[in-house]
Amino acid sequence: MYNKERTTMYSDDDLASAVEAGVMTADTADAFRAHVAGKKHMPAVDEEHFRLVTGFNDIFVVIACLLLLVSVGWIGATAAPWIGSALAAGTAWLLAEFFVRQRRMALPAIVLLLAFVGNSIAAVHAVLNGTVIGPMMAGALAAGAAWLHWKRFRVPITVAAGMAVAVGGVVMLMWQQSPDVRHWVNLIALGSGVIVFGLAMMWDAADPERKTRKSDVAFWLHLLAAPLLVHPVFAALNIFGWQISLMQAGAVIALYVGIGLVSLAIDRRALMVSALGYVLYAFSSLLKLYGVVSLGFAITALAIGSALLLLSAFWHPCRAYVLNYCPAALRRHLAPVR
Repeated sequence: MYNKERTTMYSDDDLASAVEAGVMTADTADAFRAHVAGKKHMPAVDEEHFRLVTGFNDIFVVIACLLLLVSVGWIGATAAPWIGSALAAGTAWLLAEFFVRQRRMALPAIVLLLAFVGNSIAAVHAVLNGTVIGPMMAGALAAGAAWLHWKRFRVPITVAAGMAVAVGGVVMLMWQQSPDVRHWVNLIALGSGVIVFGLAMMWDAADPERKTRKSDVAFWLHLLAAPLLVHPVFAALNIFGWQISLMQAGAVIALYVGIGLVSLAIDRRALMVSALGYVLYAFSSLLKLYGVVSLGFAITALAIGSALLLLSAFWHPCRAYVLNYCPAALRRHLAPVR
């Protein structure tokens, strides 16, 4: 069960009364006052908090919204596919007016945003299916839909969703114009990742203390940028072949250490999480090559999991050490050391 934390405020009169009643000494009361005053001026340690579920009611509302959206889209699709998608998108917007704009519910906000943007794409695709401008128009409309949703509801994930749609639309358009673009998919993904990462850093720099919605927007952008940046780089190392060499394994671990240093500097963990699967695969494959077949993945997971837990426990001291080697001009735009 979810227990709501109770917050009790004590005044100086309450403390004085406790001293008079012999509950605590005067020195203890003074120490308590100093402790509370110190906490008020102490910056909270940032652990990349983001609000997703505040209670089971969030999940309950999401289930009800999904049932309603599916039924509306299903009924509308009996007339025409685009009508079903358009009705579902409109319903998602109307539901957001209450559950997002008034109730400020985080999980329903994300689900309703994705439903609105996704059904907007589906509606345009149903109308322009098979045309040359179909992918471009679908991407443009979906990006515009995400922008309208952001202007109205300010859901932090909206900016990342709009960027994802824009990147996907550009790739689809290029693919349609020239099938040979498949040879450049990793390079396109890397370029897109650099752009999204730069945008995420701009949002982070606008709120280095991470006290406003801007930090939440940056969180989702980092989450989008991470796989776009990580996959092309690891794919270039060709670790998915039949065999992996010691040199490739060394390159993987060196790259992951570099990713870890960047993550520490910017105080974001998304890059490390995105790269984790590649590291696990590379080293479990290497152990299999040397005869450790049945326990290769388990041994790799044990070693890397232990290292990551150790890093998590000492994240802020490690970050302070890394920032000592960063230029002062760069540190001004990064989250302060806690």
